[in-house]
Amino acid sequence: MKPTFRRLSVAAIALAAFASLPALAMQPFTANYRASYMGMQASGTMTLASEAGNRWRYSLQIKNPMADLSQSTVFEEHGDALRPLSSHDRSVLLIKRKQVDASYDWNRRQATWSGDVKPERRGPVRLQNGDMDALLINLAIARDVAAGQPLNYRMVDDGRTKALSYRVVGKENMTVDGKTVETTKVSRVDGDKEQIAWIAADMPVPVRLLQREGGKDALDLTIQSLN
Repeated sequence: MKPTFRRLSVAAIALAAFASLPALAMQPFTANYRASYMGMQASGTMTLASEAGNRWRYSLQIKNPMADLSQSTVFEEHGDALRPLSSHDRSVLLIKRKQVDASYDWNRRQATWSGDVKPERRGPVRLQNGDMDALLINLAIARDVAAGQPLNYRMVDDGRTKALSYRVVGKENMTVDGKTVETTKVSRVDGDKEQIAWIAADMPVPVRLLQREGGKDALDLTIQSLN
């Protein structure tokens, strides 16, 4: 999900060159997750909703007594790529509030940020074909694992760019809606941080997202139902 959670760079997962995505039809969905954040149980929801003009809104919310975190990205399908157009992040941690908005202008090829963001992180940042924000990479990973595509991305988020590369580390059976599904486990390590995603065929989002810091779980999302 950017609190360490922010944008799930999970949480995201929140996750080189550009994403080469298979041409699969987008379908709206609502995914309910069992979550753990800051050592406390939480509820999590991911949704994908269609908007006018070939646009989609992808959202994530995580909430527990200590935190209320929400993220949403409006994007469009451009060929085989998922192009972010705007994003909105809001976090409430006890009494601390933060809100950041991003704009991705593909005509001018630049991204900018506003709200509670440092001056040096406001941009503009030059956009390249295939660039995504961290939240949107969740959808890309699910599609690319299913298609056997390389898991290399360029993230443009929070006033910066970063190359992200994931590798397949194994298979694991998990339970979704009372059914056993086989998942492919992928991982990305960055210093003392590790982001892990479990991907099942025919599911548009990861079955599980885990972010670890210093050897400890910081954010854990496990899907309970998908509609």
